[in-house]
Amino acid sequence: MKTTETKKSSTKTPAKQSASKTAASKTSTATQSKGRTVKAKSDAAEGLRDLFIDSLKDIYWAEKALTKALPKMAKNATSENLITAINDHLTVTESQVERLERVFEILGEKAAAKKCDAMEGLIKEGESIMEETQQGPVRDAGIIAASQKIEHYEIASYGTLAAFALTLEEDDAAALLQQTLEEEKEADTLLTEAAYNTINFDASEEDSEK
Repeated sequence: MKTTETKKSSTKTPAKQSASKTAASKTSTATQSKGRTVKAKSDAAEGLRDLFIDSLKDIYWAEKALTKALPKMAKNATSENLITAINDHLTVTESQVERLERVFEILGEKAAAKKCDAMEGLIKEGESIMEETQQGPVRDAGIIAASQKIEHYEIASYGTLAAFALTLEEDDAAALLQQTLEEEKEADTLLTEAAYNTINFDASEEDSEK
């Protein structure tokens, strides 16, 4: 006598089907949200010239903010070489602000600043480093680190702006922006030399004396 085997039904109950669909829907929504298209603001740039002007406003704010931050860095530094380098760059930065105003004029635009979130963050990071270090070689090393992060941001910004200006055939503006770019590169080199000539080694000696 043969035994009849009862096969398990692979059909899901309505409740299980509903739960499965809900889970799949949530997964799909989560995946879409990770790579979703960012909705543009009502005043978003529509062309390269608009983006160029917007970026100029951004770096204009950044440079003006830097003229306020540099004196504080100089006051907290102890190395004479570093203090001199910061004060020299303050003078250069003030000239760069004026140069940006000439760029706006060349473009027929009013010089206007737009808050630069990147520079605001870098300046705040520099302030945090000063708060978290004792005055002396260690703080000097921290100030250099913070300053070089700022310089690298500015180098990237001015390189992009100069390229935009050339693409838009604004050669006079491009020349002024390129001049500032070279100044930022020089400032970065001077900071590197200050760090490797004495400051980093003096800071390292602080550790060995503990």
